[in-house]
Amino acid sequence: MKKEDRSFGSFLQVNNVLCGVADSDGKVVLEKLISLLKRHFPDLDMEYTRREIESREAIFPTMVSPGLAIPHARISGLSEPLAAIACIPGGCDFGTDDPAKVMILLLTPIDNPNLHIQMLSSLARSFKESKLIEELSVAPGAQDVVNFFNRGGVSIPDYLKASDLMEKFPVLLQETDSILDAIKTFSTTRSGELPVIDNTGDLRGILSLTDLLKYSLPEHLLWLEDLSPIYQLQPFSDMLKTADETKVADVMREEFVMANINDPAVKLAKMFLVTKLPQLVICDDNGKVAGRVSLKDFSAKLFWE
Repeated sequence: MKKEDRSFGSFLQVNNVLCGVADSDGKVVLEKLISLLKRHFPDLDMEYTRREIESREAIFPTMVSPGLAIPHARISGLSEPLAAIACIPGGCDFGTDDPAKVMILLLTPIDNPNLHIQMLSSLARSFKESKLIEELSVAPGAQDVVNFFNRGGVSIPDYLKASDLMEKFPVLLQETDSILDAIKTFSTTRSGELPVIDNTGDLRGILSLTDLLKYSLPEHLLWLEDLSPIYQLQPFSDMLKTADETKVADVMREEFVMANINDPAVKLAKMFLVTKLPQLVICDDNGKVAGRVSLKDFSAKLFWE
């Protein structure tokens, strides 16, 4: 099989699929899937596998969308990914308000982060529509499940792209917004940096909390050895007095670094090292903001998700 032809279905075997599962406890369902893989791969260490899955559950949610749980782990000694699926028509409790109707156990080689993240990303993208999860949950037989994936073409590209790693910004700032609007947005989204767009949606700049601090505290004040005259934070008070009149366009940075959704992940790694930025803005081919990748999330996905 050529690399470009890889799909999730190519790693799924009929004898690793359970249909019509009636258990309501997600932990029980997960145990059945681990046991199923152990039956066909005797070298699999069940206790070690269980611990690795649980350690990731404590960091990353395994419910990737309503109805779909993907417990996963990177396992040493594997040469190829192992996958098992449980279809639970009535749903099972897996620690969230939404019951899991489809559970996909995914184990990948510990030394292949590219394939691990690609498979998780491909599965998440393929099940954005809840109706597909419902359809799969009531599949009558294991072969029907395998056919579902072969038909749907859950493809796995050759390398990670920015689009596989990014998340959407909670909100975008308009260049005509006031500084007061921006402050409210930062406080409600808990974001540290947000893109600024114009009325056509084009990216015009970046505004961060650091930019607001710099605007409030002019550089000449930073050279003062004695800061006692401004202990009462007068510069910030002065800025807030006109915050509803000052526009974001007057404070934002017009020089910024952005990546394209199709840039390979290794290019993002290089950009993080060269720019020393904590976050990269990702744009589509038309220059519109598509999302963001933070150094923290990039590292998490690469090293331990």
